[in-house]
Amino acid sequence: MRIAILTPSRWEAQFYAAELERQRALFEGAGHEVLDQRWNEADDTFLRGVDAVLPLIAWGYHLDGGRWFDLIDRIAFRKVACVNHPAILRWNSDKAYLSELADKGVAVVPTIEAHGEEEGVLARAAATFKSDKLVVKPRLSASGEGTYALSASDALPEDVRDRRLIIQPFLTEILTGGEMSLLYFDGRYSHAAVKRAKEGEFRVQPEFGGSEEAVEAPPEARKVAEAALACAPQPPAYARVDLVMTEQGPLLMELELIEPDMFLRYAPDEGAAFRDAVLKRLA
Repeated sequence: MRIAILTPSRWEAQFYAAELERQRALFEGAGHEVLDQRWNEADDTFLRGVDAVLPLIAWGYHLDGGRWFDLIDRIAFRKVACVNHPAILRWNSDKAYLSELADKGVAVVPTIEAHGEEEGVLARAAATFKSDKLVVKPRLSASGEGTYALSASDALPEDVRDRRLIIQPFLTEILTGGEMSLLYFDGRYSHAAVKRAKEGEFRVQPEFGGSEEAVEAPPEARKVAEAALACAPQPPAYARVDLVMTEQGPLLMELELIEPDMFLRYAPDEGAAFRDAVLKRLA
């Protein structure tokens, strides 16, 4: 097969080259041709020339949501094989899925949906959560973009005032224990890592100085992760489930089914299960 791995729209190659080469080697080692293509330049001519699309490094898609959703629709319309499936990509692009999972009984960090133009939105959230410390992020976002820790009396930052948002209580366990990421391939647990924020920061992403280390996920974390995965529109071939460990138990922060860092550098099989899960769907 000619497999296209979607890459960032504008970031320089040195920021994703190592991950691209790691993934390229997995599929080329199984006898397939691998192309890389900036996701925002994947037009119909390109799609007609490939057998499959993997959105594995489409970082930055949230910065141009209209173009991103248009690409998903064109992939589906042209029936180009895509892993994860376009229905999963579309659903997972909007963080409103968190409320859906909570309604289905998944242990999710308490979440309300709002709009930045709503008067008194932070006060409403603080009253709902009985907490003055809040986390605000756009419903279409990634890599900590547009994510803020705020108090009820704060003004919303300018860049999120005209956007659809989710608001959650700020959980101090993020500062003390970090964020645990569990990796699943074809529904089977593979490995896990903990991401920690640097001193004075709450965002754990490397863009903000975060660090990481491999860990073994406890049974209670795997139980929450698997409950969340069971609620996806279709069983995903690959998934990263981000949790925060609290006194009340693990709580889901994000279900990453589009272009997560899968920490393949920590995988016990160096990524073989991930590759096999993807190729199984393409077959």
